[in-house]
Amino acid sequence: VQLQASGGGLVQAGGSLRLSCAASDGTVSRYATGWFRQAPGKQREFVAAIAWRGSPTSHANSVRGRFTISRDNAKNTIDLRMNNLKPEDTAVYYCAAKDSGGSAVYTEAVQYDYWGQGTQVTVSS
Repeated sequence: VQLQASGGGLVQAGGSLRLSCAASDGTVSRYATGWFRQAPGKQREFVAAIAWRGSPTSHANSVRGRFTISRDNAKNTIDLRMNNLKPEDTAVYYCAAKDSGGSAVYTEAVQYDYWGQGTQVTVSS
């Protein structure tokens, strides 16, 4: 399956963005899904994940309370709502999917089977 991430852009610190991840087969909700990010010169890091059934979810400590991962059943997307953005949130954000049912969430990049192309998020101070 091919994943398409969208919604990135340039925003001032304190602002908000909403990223969306869609699957080429139109059924991203069939997968356990996660968001990762990679800043220049840094390793890819976990941001948030959601289980196949839509819950539970998991968020990295650095974004907990500011970012929320959710599933939009009407649009068939996995979204990442990002509030109170900080300059250190600047990165390319990737969505990833794993063939997995049940209530497991996955926080390691190596656990995922499919990756999107990434969308740039830039937060200015």
